[in-house]
Amino acid sequence: MELLKKLNECWSPSGREDSIRNLIAAELEPYVTDVYTDPMGNLICRKKGNGRRLMFAAHMDEIGFMVTNIDDSGFLRFTNVGGISAHNCVNRGVVFENGTAGVISYEKTVKDLNLDKMYIDIGAADRAEAESKVSVGDMACCNEGFTLMGSCAAAKSMDDRVGCYALIKAVQRAASNKNDIYAVFTVQEELGLRGAKTASFNVEPDLGIAIDVSMVGDTPESARRSLALGKGPGIKLKDASFIIHPKAREFMLQAARAAEIPFQLEAAAYGGTDAGAIHLNGGGVPAGTVSIPTRYIHSPREVVNLADVENTVKLVTKMIEVGI
Repeated sequence: MELLKKLNECWSPSGREDSIRNLIAAELEPYVTDVYTDPMGNLICRKKGNGRRLMFAAHMDEIGFMVTNIDDSGFLRFTNVGGISAHNCVNRGVVFENGTAGVISYEKTVKDLNLDKMYIDIGAADRAEAESKVSVGDMACCNEGFTLMGSCAAAKSMDDRVGCYALIKAVQRAASNKNDIYAVFTVQEELGLRGAKTASFNVEPDLGIAIDVSMVGDTPESARRSLALGKGPGIKLKDASFIIHPKAREFMLQAARAAEIPFQLEAAAYGGTDAGAIHLNGGGVPAGTVSIPTRYIHSPREVVNLADVENTVKLVTKMIEVGI
């Protein structure tokens, strides 16, 4: 789990993925034919095969915060970078790229909590001291460590560092690969699947598979959802961004059965993954999504089951090996 811990603790909000990209590239360079970064910042790792292109996508970015104003007392107003709930931010720690730490809190008179009524306290006495540490436009991320919880693990950015972990491990473990494998680690997914749009244009895959987290329905009085922790990865049939292509569905189901792992079927009315961008590339690409069941998504403590993570690795490894 050391690699999963390193990936989660890496500071890399949307649009600032340099650190996580360097970490992933170092992990995969010995296992692939080519490693390169496209103009958008996506990391593309190619392992040569028979010429048919099988693309896997896991996004590197995490949600974060951007400073919009510094007041006379040294408090920082901010906006969100990606989908963030105000309630998940109250009195939570954040850290900037230069190591400056802060705490998010809110105006105590506010009744309807929203980000406009919140601020970051970095312990500055006034504007001058604050501006000596941060500037308008600087980004911060949640500052929460990696924690083991019995059969589970919690961290600030399982979305989607756990998907990155599964793809890295699958490429490293695969005994062979039938197709040209493109392991793509995308940027700015949290801002609208942006990296996947340019990466799929460059790769021109014959089939694309996103690997991402997805919400569960196994907590007290939760919404009715098909996924639960500990029952294996999900094969996503639908979300707000795509409907799985029949070829992708059959490919994923066959691989799951061949890998002899438990798996779940997921049909969601919400959310989106990189498959939503991949399947619209060019004249169209058959696409699917592997869903890693996750609790408390887009909070500072996202929780996954470690057996689900391992079974996701096994599923992706089998897809690499059997090919299309």
